[in-house]
Amino acid sequence: MRVPFKLQVLLALCRLEFERWRYERNPRAHQRTMWKRFGARTLARSPQYAPDADGSIADFAVQGKVEFMRDFDDINTRGIKLDEAMSVAMDAERCRDFAPTVSGITVGLSSGTSGNRGVFLVSEKERAYWVAMVLQRILGFSLKRRKVAFFLRANSKLYTSVQSRLIQFGFFDLLQPMQNHIARLNSLQPDIVVGQPSLLMMLVEAQHNGQLNILPSRIISVAEVLSPEDQRAIEACFPVTVQQVYQCNEGMFGQSCAHGNIHLNEDGLLIEKDWLDATRFVPIITDMRRMVQPVVRYKMNDILHITECTCGSNMIAISQIEGRTDDVLKFHNERILFPDFIRRAIIGAHPEISNYQIIQESPSKLALFVSPSIHWEAASMALTELFQVQDIADIDIQRLETKRHLLGSKFRRIHAKRH
Repeated sequence: MRVPFKLQVLLALCRLEFERWRYERNPRAHQRTMWKRFGARTLARSPQYAPDADGSIADFAVQGKVEFMRDFDDINTRGIKLDEAMSVAMDAERCRDFAPTVSGITVGLSSGTSGNRGVFLVSEKERAYWVAMVLQRILGFSLKRRKVAFFLRANSKLYTSVQSRLIQFGFFDLLQPMQNHIARLNSLQPDIVVGQPSLLMMLVEAQHNGQLNILPSRIISVAEVLSPEDQRAIEACFPVTVQQVYQCNEGMFGQSCAHGNIHLNEDGLLIEKDWLDATRFVPIITDMRRMVQPVVRYKMNDILHITECTCGSNMIAISQIEGRTDDVLKFHNERILFPDFIRRAIIGAHPEISNYQIIQESPSKLALFVSPSIHWEAASMALTELFQVQDIADIDIQRLETKRHLLGSKFRRIHAKRH
C-alpha cells in the first residue's frame, strides 16, 4: 500500500531528527552505521557499485560530472537510461512543463555552469526527505501560513513538494522578464524569498527605485556565490539576515546556522577534503541518503573555506563558498589567484563600486566590468597592483561595458575561461 506523501514527509522529519541527534552524539559511529546501511540498501542495487557494496569508501574511485554522466545507466538503481531521462528533461525545459517523470522518478537538468549539463533522478521517498530537510533546517516549523517566492531556472516536483496548507509555494521562472516578477511579487507579498544573489540584487535595485514594495521576513541565497558586498546590500535593503543554502543537483549539502556559518550535513554525507591551502578545500562528497542515483566520492568544483563555529554543532563549518575551481585565475608563470583576491582588490579600489565582473580571456588578457563605470580605472589599477605584488607581469586589462550574463543562467562574477 502506498504511503501518503505528507506522511512520508513526517516520517522523514522524525528520521532526520534522530540521525542528527545520533551524529552530534557520536559522529564517527553514526557515519559507520549510515555507510553500512547505504551499502546494503542502495549500493548493492547499483550495477556500477554492487561489487564493492560491502567494502570501504576507499574501494570507490573519485569522480566528477563527466564520469557521473558517462556511467549514468550503471550507477542508477532503477535501470533508467540516460537518453530517456535526458529526453524528458529537455522536453520539460522547452515546454516549461516540469511534471513528467520517468518510471515515476522525477528528472531534473543541471544548468551546465561547469561546461556540460547533467541529469539527476529523485524518487518520491527522496523528495519526502528533501522536503523534510527544507522544513527542518531552512524554513523551520511554524503554524503561521507563509508565502514563499522561489526563483528557479526550472521548476520540479522536488520543489513544489514543499507546498502545503501552511506553505504557499510560488515558482518564479528566471527566464521570464523581471517586470513580470515585480508585479507578481507586489501582489504575493512573500514572507520568504529564495533566489540566486544576482537575482536578489535585481530585487534590491527594484526596491530602491520604488518599483518593488515587499517586506520579507527571510531571504535565502542559493545557487551562486554570495559575496560579502552583495550580502551587505541585500541586508541593507531588506532588514533581515541573508541565509545561505549550499545545494547542487547532486544534493543539499549545507545551510547557514544562527552564527552565519554554513554547516555541511554530515549526518547524511561523508565529506573528504582536497586541500588547496591551509583553509581552502574542494569537497569530495558521498551522499548516503541518495537512493535512485547514488552519489559516491563525487568531487565538486567548489572552493570552500573551513572555519570554527561556536553554535555547538559538530558538523563541518564553512565561513565562505569562495567560488568554483573554474574561477581560479591561472597565468603563464604558473602563478594562480583565488577569486577572493580578485574580489578584495576590486571592491577595495573605491567604496562606491557596487557591481563588477572579471573574465579571464587568456593567461595574459582580462576583461573587466565595473559599476559605476567612472571607477573602472581605479579597479583596473588595483588589479595591476595586485598582479605586481604577486609577481604576475604583462596582463592586459580591457574594459567591459556590460556584464556577460544570460537570462536564467548562474551569474559568474569571476570567470576564468579555459582554453
